[in-house]
Amino acid sequence: MARGFESKFVESQQADREASAATAAKVSAEDAARLARRRTLELARTRALGDLSTACRPGHRGMLEAAIEALEVQIRDLDRH
Repeated sequence: MARGFESKFVESQQADREASAATAAKVSAEDAARLARRRTLELARTRALGDLSTACRPGHRGMLEAAIEALEVQIRDLDRH
């Protein structure tokens, strides 16, 4: 019985992988680049927010706040296109 469950699980994983591959194939190169750019901007924003939470000096905090705002503007602009 356990072997049957395992084979069903493997079959399910393979189907999921095939569905993911089909979805990935439908994404154009331009869309893929846009998604990658968005992910990069989001990661940079997350890092800047983390740094801001530990920043002590006012100058450093101001620089991080400006960077976060600039990243948010870039993300919004990316979403518009």
